[in-house]
Amino acid sequence: MKMTKLVIALLLASSATIVIAADKAPVLERSTCGKFEYPKAALINEEAGVVSLSLLVAADGTVADSKLEKSSGSKTLDKAAVKIYSACKYSPATKDGKSEQAWTKIEHVWSLT
Repeated sequence: MKMTKLVIALLLASSATIVIAADKAPVLERSTCGKFEYPKAALINEEAGVVSLSLLVAADGTVADSKLEKSSGSKTLDKAAVKIYSACKYSPATKDGKSEQAWTKIEHVWSLT
């Protein structure tokens, strides 16, 4: 129990350091994303939901890694969101005026209305 609390405290401290380390977080350049088309299979099955992603944005503004944080409940919609946002360009995070790699979070709402 004591060890678990220590591990959790260390994880929280290290994640806080990542956020504090950058002067400016990565920013999505939406015009670089192309079309946000609803996947046909999801339309046919009337699937909707919110996808939460964490994206590791490299110093050059490309996505180096992605993690699904919360599923929409549809694998089709989750995969489409990862594909869309991984192909976009971002203004990278900066620290002391220099571009650096950093994580950012994105939520995408898939709605049939």
